[in-house]
Amino acid sequence: MSHKLQISRAGETEHWTLQDPATRNALSEDLVDALMQACERAAADTSLRFVVLQGSGGSFCAGGSLGGFAKSIGQPLPAGQTDPLIAMNAGFGTLLHALCALPQILLVAVQGSAMGGGLGLVCCGDFVLAAPSAVFATPEVTLGVVPAQIAPFVHRRLGDRAARQMMLSGQKLSATQALALGLVDEVVDDVDAAVAQRLRVLRLAAPGAVAHTKHLLSMLNQAESHEFTAQAAIKFAANLRSAEAAEGLAAFAGKRAPGWAA
Repeated sequence: MSHKLQISRAGETEHWTLQDPATRNALSEDLVDALMQACERAAADTSLRFVVLQGSGGSFCAGGSLGGFAKSIGQPLPAGQTDPLIAMNAGFGTLLHALCALPQILLVAVQGSAMGGGLGLVCCGDFVLAAPSAVFATPEVTLGVVPAQIAPFVHRRLGDRAARQMMLSGQKLSATQALALGLVDEVVDDVDAAVAQRLRVLRLAAPGAVAHTKHLLSMLNQAESHEFTAQAAIKFAANLRSAEAAEGLAAFAGKRAPGWAA
């Protein structure tokens, strides 16, 4: 297991903590792989009833790490080559599906920022608790990038109108605004205490019935979801190699407005 994902267990509950505070827990390939391994193990563990997903260092997750993409930004794919960005992006989509399909109840606890891919993780939660300091956004389009794999999960969580407004504007939401939209289920001053209280209530739910109910929910639009993952990865890869993405990310790094905002 990667050092970027800390897993601790107490009885029937596991806490999965994103542990890369230097990057505000950005979704590196290593962290995505570690989360996927944790999902595969949990899916086969009938003694596990609850998973709590959280971040460390005062942030939940800053979104996708561009470390593995850096050399590809704004660079056309050489003729005849298969784009490695497609597989990398599709792998994140596979993780989101795996999180949603967990037979355990997934409780997401958010402190600090949940951006882009991090917001995708939030939308996989069965229950989402947030501190008043939590901030949520899908800033991809403001960077010239496509919110590819998270789109169906944001849409499922918020509905069409709110999902469109969020993903097409990139605007940040406070915890209170996220609560009003239904992105968050509860805003709490003490996240750890609220998680413990919610887990006590959720123990009334029979584990077998929970697992079967979640399996039925995961079957909804399953075929379409797998096709979406593949197509979204292709669009993400093509867009990241565009001049638009190069300009957007350069503008962000330089703390200036991108050309299209002039």
